[in-house]
Amino acid sequence: MSGPPAPDPPNRDMARDIVYFDLETQKSANDVGGWGNKDQMGMSIGVTYSTGQGKYIVYGEGQVEKLIDQLRRADLVIGFNHIHFDYEVLMGYTILNLKEQIPSLDLMVDLEGPLGHRPKLEAVASASLGTGKTAVGTDAIKWWREGKIMQIAEYCAYDVKVTRMVHEYGARNGFVKYVNRFNQEQDIPVNWTLD
Repeated sequence: MSGPPAPDPPNRDMARDIVYFDLETQKSANDVGGWGNKDQMGMSIGVTYSTGQGKYIVYGEGQVEKLIDQLRRADLVIGFNHIHFDYEVLMGYTILNLKEQIPSLDLMVDLEGPLGHRPKLEAVASASLGTGKTAVGTDAIKWWREGKIMQIAEYCAYDVKVTRMVHEYGARNGFVKYVNRFNQEQDIPVNWTLD
């Protein structure tokens, strides 16, 4: 007599789910008493792009738990300054230490090493892609106060798209371009992959 059938072996051909992520806040550092209080800034909008699902998802503050669940299920979360900013904002909503529990690639942190300082997404995207951000984070805070939620969502989704395009550019070419404060373009080597 035979037992239950053996489970199917895992499908090694299944692509990993890479989630690109960004969020905007309700308050500035000044509003909450400084950068040490990021967990008090409040999320206005969070946006992800999942390679596994092939789509963008926009989360409002009331859906922050679902956002955290998606990030925790991802094989890799990619962002630009998301480990030391976005995760700390989200940690105002959870007891979990997201920085330790989520496998992450922070493009800004990765580029900070060879550059010796923290680059702005705009400086990398404009040099590498010929396009940059559509606004700045302080605009998103102003829009929050004005109730312009769709503007925040569009801006945040565009930042996620730009982050994804910068990562894909670096993975394909082995470097990204960067314009420094002297307006000089340089190539920064990277070891990013698309899988």
